[in-house]
Amino acid sequence: MLNTTSVTEFLLLGVTDTQELQPFLFVVFLTIYFISVAGNGVILMIVISDPRLHSPMYFFLGNLSCLDICYSTVTLPKMLQNFLSTHKAISFLGCISQLHFFHFLGSTEAMLLAVMAFDRFVAICKPLRYTVIMSPQLCTQMAITIWTIGFFHALLHSVMTSRLNFCGSNCIHHFFCDVKPLLKLACGNTELNQWLLSTVTGTIAMGPFFLTLLSYFYIITYLSFKTHSCSILHKALSTCASHFMVVILLYAPVLFIYIHPASGTFMDQDRVIAIMYTVVTPVLNPLIYTLRNKEVKGALGRVIRRL
Repeated sequence: MLNTTSVTEFLLLGVTDTQELQPFLFVVFLTIYFISVAGNGVILMIVISDPRLHSPMYFFLGNLSCLDICYSTVTLPKMLQNFLSTHKAISFLGCISQLHFFHFLGSTEAMLLAVMAFDRFVAICKPLRYTVIMSPQLCTQMAITIWTIGFFHALLHSVMTSRLNFCGSNCIHHFFCDVKPLLKLACGNTELNQWLLSTVTGTIAMGPFFLTLLSYFYIITYLSFKTHSCSILHKALSTCASHFMVVILLYAPVLFIYIHPASGTFMDQDRVIAIMYTVVTPVLNPLIYTLRNKEVKGALGRVIRRL
């Protein structure tokens, strides 16, 4: 996976070219990063330490918090460093590594959200068989499977991107290394890389999305026919609301980024929208689950009282 071209490093042009904004943005994104790591870390801690949260739903929530901590760490520290540096360089190996972990964690999170939707489907539509179906063994196997698929999906992109020739500009019009900005800098034929991005990544992103929608369709249909009480229907759907909000926050910007064709006219839009799913979404996830989930708030209260 070594580069055979003359390019040994890339320059990350970052979020903005305005130098006066760099110190202000550094403070803003440092605060966001701290809140993201602290918030997700707290959720991960209480899910592990509180026996009342040792259930499939919170097992997957712990996985989501772990993913969000790592996801923020892939892009934000380098962005923060570049805000204070005049030489915004990243080595070729560092760039490919960032690309790898970005796609590894992003694709794993997309699949994890589908698994969480399946968990809600079983809990609501198959309540009597829930503990049998969602056994600890199955939950562990599903978690290991999606993490493994995510890793090899990212490995495919990192290997194929590293084999490209980069013989021209080394300026990446982004604040982190991603496949699309790198393909714009590559010399030679990138059709295979484009196909992998649209087909493989598209399948891994859209497959879980449609499975998530299918799970919610069955949940709503089941409740509509089986439940004639609006209060029971509202209570059941409210347990899914936090998860559905996270799904929308992740997929709305991702779909925009990867559906439209690669073009210079979209560079600024890409950077702004990328901030949504790399920076904003990980910091909102713990807030969404904490504010809307009584069990998480109760566990957090118990932790605070013990301190």
